[in-house]
Amino acid sequence: MDYKQTLNLPKTEFPMQGKLPEREPATLVRWQEHDLYGALQKARAESPAFILHDGPPYANGNIHIGHAVNKVLKDIINKSKLSEGFRVPYVPGWDCHGLPIEIQVEKELGRPGEKVSAQAFRNACRAYAEGQIAGQRQDFERLGIIGDWEKPYLTMHFTAEANILRELSRLTVKGQVVRGAKPVHWCVDCGSALAEAEVEYQERSDPSIDVAFGVADAADLHQRLGLAEPAEASVVIWTTTPWTLPANQAVALHPEYTYVLLRADERHLILAADLAESTLARYGHPEAEVLAEFAGAVLEGLQLRHPFLDREVPVILGQHVTLEAGTGCVHTAPAHGVDDYEAARRYHLPVDSPLLGNGRFKDDLPLGLGGITVQEANERVPTLLRERNALLHFEKIRHSYPHCWRHKTPLLFRAPPSGSSA
Repeated sequence: MDYKQTLNLPKTEFPMQGKLPEREPATLVRWQEHDLYGALQKARAESPAFILHDGPPYANGNIHIGHAVNKVLKDIINKSKLSEGFRVPYVPGWDCHGLPIEIQVEKELGRPGEKVSAQAFRNACRAYAEGQIAGQRQDFERLGIIGDWEKPYLTMHFTAEANILRELSRLTVKGQVVRGAKPVHWCVDCGSALAEAEVEYQERSDPSIDVAFGVADAADLHQRLGLAEPAEASVVIWTTTPWTLPANQAVALHPEYTYVLLRADERHLILAADLAESTLARYGHPEAEVLAEFAGAVLEGLQLRHPFLDREVPVILGQHVTLEAGTGCVHTAPAHGVDDYEAARRYHLPVDSPLLGNGRFKDDLPLGLGGITVQEANERVPTLLRERNALLHFEKIRHSYPHCWRHKTPLLFRAPPSGSSA
């Protein structure tokens, strides 16, 4: 007996097999033939609009699972709003500017100004982006994303670029554009700033130094601390980037931490109380006499002498100062660190960057620093400090350091001159 005939089963025209590799392309062809997107816009012309503002993908490389998740989730939102009766215009787009495209073109043509003209290089970048867009668009359509694929927006469209300039002009006229310099990750090999996503970290060896910043006015210090006899004293900083010392503009203390004035081996040193024992052990002077204890806020505005340049720098206060390592007194170079930059802004300190985009210092820098590289400065600066009796400790340490994800070379943290890529 055929027991199938004894069961009350529904009758259906659905095939037993999905055969999606065959059926999905056919579905997409049918959508395109009927201009599904255009038909939906006409049908809902009088309906309230729902607009999803979509951040564009970058026009470089094949799409990956991240692209798929991004686009499919947004398409689900759009289609759900369509089912609710909204008009849902969706104009896909691409970001067509930036270093990844230039890097790929450089591999074929070389750098602009060397093997190819700047105009020819730009034209090649535009052509490369167009090819990448064509491939990505085909893949996005294959995912079943409904949108105006015939008229996408591209950041390299001349109309888009013109609109950007018009908007910038409008903001400038209204006084809403401020020109300044802010530290960024800088790759010497790229000759450009890098985004956070383009930075990776690797272990490397660097010099670690403790430096004495002498107090410019001993009487001012002792008046603040309530001591009877003025004496030469120094605020002690610790850094693993000696090359940034030419850009120093201040020393930062935490306003609420307890600091001490110590007498150690005929020196008077100021540092955080909680780090005094480990710091003195590093110097080989485990014992010291505590002359005063005070909060960091007491020293705000105290003037210090730069250890080798002819200028005075103030003590400033900052919440970014920690007790995790060092001395609790932070060397502050606004051109070479975000925390330094933010702290210095509150005190209206200059963002002075003597370092050029090629990784060398400006030629007019004194004391043998002009024109040398960062690596050479890491050797030259400790020598200058020893000559001035300002180097309290020197050692090499291994630590995590930012590198360029393309060239695998160490990055610089620097503030390029505003309006320039130099």
